[in-house]
Amino acid sequence: MTNSKPRILITGATRGIGRATAFALQDFAHLVLVGRDEKALEALVAELPSAEYVLADLSDSQKIIDGMREARESGALGTGSGGIDGAVLSAGVLAGDTVENTKPGDWEFALHMNVTAQAVLTAQILPELREARGTIVFVNSGSGFTSKPGNAVYSATKFALRALSDALREEERERGVRVVSLHPGRVATDMQRELRAYEGGEYVESDYMKPETIGEAVRYALTAPPEANIDVLSIRPR
Repeated sequence: MTNSKPRILITGATRGIGRATAFALQDFAHLVLVGRDEKALEALVAELPSAEYVLADLSDSQKIIDGMREARESGALGTGSGGIDGAVLSAGVLAGDTVENTKPGDWEFALHMNVTAQAVLTAQILPELREARGTIVFVNSGSGFTSKPGNAVYSATKFALRALSDALREEERERGVRVVSLHPGRVATDMQRELRAYEGGEYVESDYMKPETIGEAVRYALTAPPEANIDVLSIRPR
């Protein structure tokens, strides 16, 4: 990190792990929150001591590019306001069914949201991360290592996201950018409720890790000593 108060960009910050991460980082970083729900972003910024938001629709690649360009022009990104020292890409979707029952559009939507959008956004902020010799954390999943029946779509996107992070890590190593692939197991979030409903099981919050636990892990990855890189971090419920 280059500044006394680093600037950390977070996607998916209004819910679940992204929100927990924002609060885990609030005491030492200025946060740049990226999303398309302006009311939710405004409400979150009001709860944090040092934060701003950038409107960008992650469901559309061109809108991501436009949103980041506007953010750079406004000073939310770039050396004019201290640059971006780190990024946490937490936004993602749960999608799909069995291979037989998944529609082509569901594949395309999930692959875009969980992979393409991450890559497009990353490309837009790489100049700032290179200048800061910063760290980017991709919030992946245990599904980025294994796939089960009925989970092909989500797992495929998370395997692909792991491939993206592995390639980016080597591409950017000599430029000083650290790339972390974070793989939480089951976490007590709205997405977990959705998954349990799909599985036909009961949602018992105490069975899962707290989002705050993952937020602290993200903080650890971002603040590791500069001579170290946490390539892959897997966190499982006890």
